[in-house]
Amino acid sequence: MARRGKRKGRPVSGWLVLDKPAGMGSTEAVSKVKWLFNADKAGHAGTLDPLASGMLPIALGDATKTVPYVMDGAKIYRFAIAWGEERSTDDLEGAVTFRSERRPAAGDILALLPKYTGVIEQVPPQFSAIRIGGERAYDIARDGETVDIPPREVEIFRFDLVGRPTDGSALFEIECGKGTYVRSLARDMGRDLGCGGHIADLRRTLVEPFTPEDLVTIAELEEARASGVAQEAEGVREQPSFQAIDDLLVDTAAALDGLPQVNVTDDAARRIRLGNAVIVRGRDAPVEAAEACAIVHGRLVAIGAVEAGMFKPKRVFS
Repeated sequence: MARRGKRKGRPVSGWLVLDKPAGMGSTEAVSKVKWLFNADKAGHAGTLDPLASGMLPIALGDATKTVPYVMDGAKIYRFAIAWGEERSTDDLEGAVTFRSERRPAAGDILALLPKYTGVIEQVPPQFSAIRIGGERAYDIARDGETVDIPPREVEIFRFDLVGRPTDGSALFEIECGKGTYVRSLARDMGRDLGCGGHIADLRRTLVEPFTPEDLVTIAELEEARASGVAQEAEGVREQPSFQAIDDLLVDTAAALDGLPQVNVTDDAARRIRLGNAVIVRGRDAPVEAAEACAIVHGRLVAIGAVEAGMFKPKRVFS
């Protein structure tokens, strides 16, 4: 008897900008979204800690080819640091490893912020997804071992103190580049201030090029999906409709907002999809570009390079 192949999902493409709730892991969120859309392929653009909430862009189908461009985008985080304790995970989840009765004054906090602005070296948390010798750091840390994680450069464009609810906590907002660990900032600032610190609350409010208006909650997704299933149950359709939930997607091309655009004809689009180079036409078309995207009737055709007036595809989209 022949074995049945694994059932494939729909070839739906686009970005779902999820407002991830606290308590849900990024991998769990991707699985949930993939199931709701019955998508054949899905992936996220930058892990968000389970205890954190906020913007988690999830790529479906062909949009997974544009994940690196979103990963490179600037991000904004708003977070609270609780002073007086350092914890093993650098957030509320971990065991207390250091305590202090000392609490920093506002002036001390403000004087410290320039140290953490610009290009800085940062050691990721012990409980992080960094690979050390082929293993995830959090797997090694869970076994009770200390992980030797080398520092790496990250960039923080802006670091603001936005409030002090109590003497024992402070609210901050940062705009930063990829790879920045907010938990490491809490740990390192607490050490510099001599009082210890850990993340008490964390929300990612922005991942470029998406905006807060693009955010969709799990509840909104479930409602949209349920409406399609209801149509099937009522006999309106033979198969569940995905129209309502698909309407919540952001077009794949939105991830490439920073790249030059080359508008092409239908015939040129066909040739590009076959892997062929085409002549770039139009008064405003770039003559040279290390990266550009080809567009036909507002739809993404390919990412490629423009060399001597020719668009040469590298990644083609269906």
